[in-house]
Amino acid sequence: MMPITPTLTNTAFAIDMENMVKTYGSGSTAVQAIKGVSLAVRPGEMVGLLGPSGSGKSTLLQCLGAVINPTRGRITLGGEIVYDNGWRTKDLRALRRDKIGFVFQAPYLIPFISVLDNVALLPMLAGQSNKHARERALELLTALEVDHRAYAKPSELSGGEQQRVSIARALANKPPFILADEPTAPLDSERSLIVMQLLAKLAEQYQTAIIVVTHDDIIIPRFKRLYRLRDGIAHEEQGQGLPFPD
Repeated sequence: MMPITPTLTNTAFAIDMENMVKTYGSGSTAVQAIKGVSLAVRPGEMVGLLGPSGSGKSTLLQCLGAVINPTRGRITLGGEIVYDNGWRTKDLRALRRDKIGFVFQAPYLIPFISVLDNVALLPMLAGQSNKHARERALELLTALEVDHRAYAKPSELSGGEQQRVSIARALANKPPFILADEPTAPLDSERSLIVMQLLAKLAEQYQTAIIVVTHDDIIIPRFKRLYRLRDGIAHEEQGQGLPFPD
């Protein structure tokens, strides 16, 4: 089966991955983990990325997140080509900081500073003033309804609250793209739906494209569009797009 190309007609994508290939090894021992994957996500859109173990999902995530080097292909983030058979910048740390937001299964918050400082840290590292970074952090914490915990330490928060803070942190530098890797894995069904509903609202509010990697049967029916990986090939599917409960 040939790898698909996106069926979207709007070319103004927040993320556009074209014919991405990742090969490990060389010669007779070479293994092609990603086989010409193309996917695209519009600003403000949240799509699901599904796939069993060994499908190439982890490799794709690491290529998208500028963690490993693809073998060939092109990645465009926020209208800027960042990879075209080679990275366009030598500072991949800055690329990840400025263009890509990450939300993981575990929040990975810094335990000895406040919630507010956890969110404000990335903008400050990017050169924003302490005042502006904290204003941005408080805006996001308010949107996520955890502003009342702004001066608490992460250990004082519930699991759901910690995950909301990690989402705020991912949005802090206004990246065009967020990669959420199993963000509901540590949560129960009710909190999973709450977190996903918040992500969907924030995607629309801040016009951020979000790819959510998940195996969670509770949230998969909420996506309007999905990419399913199998044997290194992506298949695009229309999702059910069920509304979130009130």
